[in-house]
Amino acid sequence: MSQPDQVTIDTNSQTGNEVEPVCDIDLNDPSLYLNRELTWLAFNRRVLNEAEVEKNPLLERVKFLAIVSRNLDEFFMKRIGGLKQQLAAGLTTTTVDGRTPQQQLIECHTVIFEIQQAQQRIYYELQTALEEAGIRITQYEALDATQQQTLREHFQQNIFPMLTPLAMDPSHPFPFISNQTLNLLVTLRFPSGYDLHMARVKVPVSKDVSPRLIQVDEDYTFVTLDNLIANNLDMLFPGMKIESCDLFRVTRNANLELDQESASDLLEAIETELRERHFAPIVRLEVSAGMNPTHRGMLAAELGLDEEQDVFEINRMMALRDMFEIATLNIPELRNPPHYPSDHPQLAHDRRNIFHIIREHGSLLLQHPYESFTTTVERFLRTAAEDPKVLAIKMTLYRTSAEGNVLDSLIKAARNGKQVAVLVELKARFDEAANIRWARRLEQAGIHVTYGVLGLKTHSKLIMVIRKDYSQLRRYYHIGTGNYHPGTARLYTDLGVLGCDEDTGKDLTELFNYLTGYSPPPSYRKILAAPYTLKQSLVEKIEREIRLHDEGHSGHIQMKMNALEDHDIVKALYKATQAGVKVDLIVRDTCRFRPGIPGLSENSSVISIVGRFLEHARIIYFLNGGDEEYFIGSADMMQRNLMQRVEVLTPVESPALRQELRLILDVQLGDKHNAWDMQSDGTYVRRIPDAGETSLNCQETLIGVVERRLDAAKKHREKRMREKLMNHFKQRLRNNQELS
Repeated sequence: MSQPDQVTIDTNSQTGNEVEPVCDIDLNDPSLYLNRELTWLAFNRRVLNEAEVEKNPLLERVKFLAIVSRNLDEFFMKRIGGLKQQLAAGLTTTTVDGRTPQQQLIECHTVIFEIQQAQQRIYYELQTALEEAGIRITQYEALDATQQQTLREHFQQNIFPMLTPLAMDPSHPFPFISNQTLNLLVTLRFPSGYDLHMARVKVPVSKDVSPRLIQVDEDYTFVTLDNLIANNLDMLFPGMKIESCDLFRVTRNANLELDQESASDLLEAIETELRERHFAPIVRLEVSAGMNPTHRGMLAAELGLDEEQDVFEINRMMALRDMFEIATLNIPELRNPPHYPSDHPQLAHDRRNIFHIIREHGSLLLQHPYESFTTTVERFLRTAAEDPKVLAIKMTLYRTSAEGNVLDSLIKAARNGKQVAVLVELKARFDEAANIRWARRLEQAGIHVTYGVLGLKTHSKLIMVIRKDYSQLRRYYHIGTGNYHPGTARLYTDLGVLGCDEDTGKDLTELFNYLTGYSPPPSYRKILAAPYTLKQSLVEKIEREIRLHDEGHSGHIQMKMNALEDHDIVKALYKATQAGVKVDLIVRDTCRFRPGIPGLSENSSVISIVGRFLEHARIIYFLNGGDEEYFIGSADMMQRNLMQRVEVLTPVESPALRQELRLILDVQLGDKHNAWDMQSDGTYVRRIPDAGETSLNCQETLIGVVERRLDAAKKHREKRMREKLMNHFKQRLRNNQELS
């Protein structure tokens, strides 16, 4: 399917909410606010569109299809699970956009059905394109006899020992079904009998057992593991006649409430929650198309589901997230050209101690994935671990991985006798188990590990290093928008600041004391921190922009974030744009704000960027009557982030670094390739480049900017080196002349 001239995605199609132009607008009117869940689903429709765009390399299109499948799985576990909990609790209160939990659930299911229909269509389009490129996902029955025999031998040796068929009859109760696992429902009978029997076979997809897609030969031909098992059931049920075999999959609620107040040990409480999540209520059942209605009804009844609302029939490969296995095939011509992060221009050719560079040069702005995480953040931590003048390291750890040097540097620092304190956030969604492992590994190395503030999730991205510089202690720090995860640092666009500003260092000292101790400071010198100062400060700055605009200064607010959900922030922005302040919003996914409403938000715009990298950075800008303010940090404009998490925004004060942030904002606001414009009714329209236009998309543009900056720094350094050598040579000539 070719790229259409114009693509429109509706985020509010189920409501018919239209705002009439009126002079006196009630800012509490629900029609002014879009729904959180529906706008998040609309974001995934924009991502799915990338799988449809033929100009994208084929395997990149497959990747986007897999991303949407994974995102929908998480949506059911988090959002649908949460809505079902509200219904079970009898809640009927409405959201700011005027919807009850029941209304949200109905509308979400409608949109999800539409997305799944699009997924099915795109899957078959991509399957055709893959076959044309020599990549086949086929059925076992379609293979020749030799291929079938080869796979049967593979099955017998590597898969069969892992299978455990579980009978279902009066003496064998319905088996437990794990979250997100693939299962075969097999009906069979004895050759001479008439009674049907049923059994469940779990499909053992895992990196330790087998991938989902099994390669048949060297020519990129694959069959699914479940298809291979289904065609070799005679080994599992010898002598039995197989009547039917259908695939099904369940999704469980991940929103289990943790009673932190009564928990004597938070680590133990999180481990208990993870065990309970394994047995959490089921919120979705997926079944293969054509399943016997009786069997479908039996599954729904056994799993406690509403067959009409909670059962989804899949007429394609189930669990499309497994298409990542195809997307990662090493076929360069079918993928984007590889991106290799550049070194930071200030660090690339300077092998001195990084703390000397920061002290001499001032703050450095890091742009990932355009600039390397390894040679910036990891270098910062590695140097701190090895530098004998470093006395202590403090860090917040929300997500990380075994890959990279973050944990190794912290452990090395402790072994080198430095004080190391790490706040590990155990409640990082879906990374709880991993974070428990990291916490225990750090504790075993003698590191002081804490788990944050009771009742709050610590989402800030902070490192502070205390170093003895000459006769004084100096605080060096990293404040970022992304996790200390080397893998996502190559896939997400994030920002960070390395610096040693004295006031910021004092603020971070007080913040870490709060995280590991008790009482928060009443205010900070420079940083804005949730839950106590951030939201109020932002609202005050928006109100200041209105006041300055009324006094004759041009008001301008720009915000780049992942989500804009907080009612008070949206209302404050409405007041600003109604007063004539220009408001530009770059919001990746959830967005309650509606631009272009007559008499209210005509002086505003909302765009969403969907591209090769996941947009994850946060930038806040206020014109402030000409005394401009820029902030970066970890917080999105969501009620939970602003009031229920520990978040940090830091001001960016260096003129040079502000120019870099200005370039990022301008490039993204002007993008005509990856940008989608939100309309006043909440729908999105993709920008289309003008005929013959050769401008790059914003992410490619920023790749080029970073590369040119590094090249310029190299040439400047080479020029300085030549000048120094020339001056040295001239001095030697003068000395020789004087001696002669």
